[in-house]
Amino acid sequence: MRVLGWLLKAAVFLLIFALALNNQAPVRVQGLFGAQWEAPLVLVLLLALFAGVLLGMAVMVPLWWRARRTARQADVAATGPASTATAPVPQEPPYGV
Repeated sequence: MRVLGWLLKAAVFLLIFALALNNQAPVRVQGLFGAQWEAPLVLVLLLALFAGVLLGMAVMVPLWWRARRTARQADVAATGPASTATAPVPQEPPYGV
């Protein structure tokens, strides 16, 4: 089953690689105020992908921080303030086990 998974991953990679090789024609990106940028289509698509990933991460950071703060507050409320000087005492199993 692992071999089939690796073969599928290799096939997808080769398909995307062939697509990138076939799309090397230069394209012109029209900006504001008459600005133009000419680059290969693959590079333009890659930059658009990275910009989308960065924008998505930037939007999610406040949500991640809020969830982390809420989880930390819930943990402190459930267990009490944690002390770094003492380790938790291990519990002994009940008798008869």
